[in-house]
Amino acid sequence: MEKALIITHVESEGPGTLGEFLISQDIDVQRVDLSQGGILPSDPMEYYAIITMGGPMSVHDGDRYPFLNDEIIFLRKAIDDNIPLLGICLGAQLIARACDAWVRKANKKELGWKNIFITEEGENDMLFQGISKVISVFQWHEDTFDIPQGATFLATGWDCENQAFRYGNAFGLQFHVEVTRGMLYQWFERSPELDKILRGFEEIEPDLITVARTLYSNFLWLSDIRKRAWAGRGGSGQQG
Repeated sequence: MEKALIITHVESEGPGTLGEFLISQDIDVQRVDLSQGGILPSDPMEYYAIITMGGPMSVHDGDRYPFLNDEIIFLRKAIDDNIPLLGICLGAQLIARACDAWVRKANKKELGWKNIFITEEGENDMLFQGISKVISVFQWHEDTFDIPQGATFLATGWDCENQAFRYGNAFGLQFHVEVTRGMLYQWFERSPELDKILRGFEEIEPDLITVARTLYSNFLWLSDIRKRAWAGRGGSGQQG
């Protein structure tokens, strides 16, 4: 059975529908919650794919959360090893830092359901195959990343320009497609925005699920391509 590593930074920001999809594909999902003392593996080559999730902290909070510094080093190694890597929100910002790009305060905080727009390069990228040029996603962030040098700019937005990039086999998504109703309720239970956010989810849930599953399938397709390429060089199926 193939193994996927999911890195989380706070208990409430789990993999949502992404974790459910991976399990449905008979992939052994191993979650490491760094906020609970979880330890990153020494070798990213153990994994078929690696996913790093969101969190309320900034990539610049390494003094307060030393595990962020360790994760950036780990992600850089995964990138160098060409492991299929997907980052969501904070995870995308960490990948950007691992690629030597800057992460900074956005011009405007994004919160709620927003449209993002797939760029021409994104339309030609395997991650967004079968996905509309305009998709509605959930946003909750104050920071943004610069597009790393040598990366492909995949998606943009009105309030925050840089929404997605690809660097080799590493993808960074500033937005959330993995959210469930339960996750949103937990995040905003004490917020006056709760009802509005849940209504928005209910209005787009079928389309969001379709987009999310298509994106997840495309990401696993990349993992399969790498696996076959590795096997063709005489590597083990587990490592490729």
